[in-house]
Amino acid sequence: MIPSTDIREWRGRDVVDVKGDKVGTLEAVYVDTASDAPAFCTVKTGLPTRHRLVFVPLAQARVGPEYLKVAVEKKQVKTAPSIDVDGELLAEDEPAVFQHYGLEHRPGSGGERRLARR
Repeated sequence: MIPSTDIREWRGRDVVDVKGDKVGTLEAVYVDTASDAPAFCTVKTGLPTRHRLVFVPLAQARVGPEYLKVAVEKKQVKTAPSIDVDGELLAEDEPAVFQHYGLEHRPGSGGERRLARR
């Protein structure tokens, strides 16, 4: 697990997939609201005039000197749920982010959201 105290240092780093191929640039980190642990990040991808932010899980991620290596393949990231660069993840879209990676989505006992941007 990557310490959540390092989150501010991650922004702007390259994100590479499990094979070492560059996926994009880290934009933001989303924490699990139940544990406050980093759970997903958004990665800026696309053409210079058509950027978007895709969600990538941080489970088993490793921080290198100038990159963040995630445990999924670039191919899977390319088809992941995304938001506009100035957009936000809507509550009703949150389960799709988990489902895309085969992860279970469990909202809080009161129905509260599972992810929060840091």
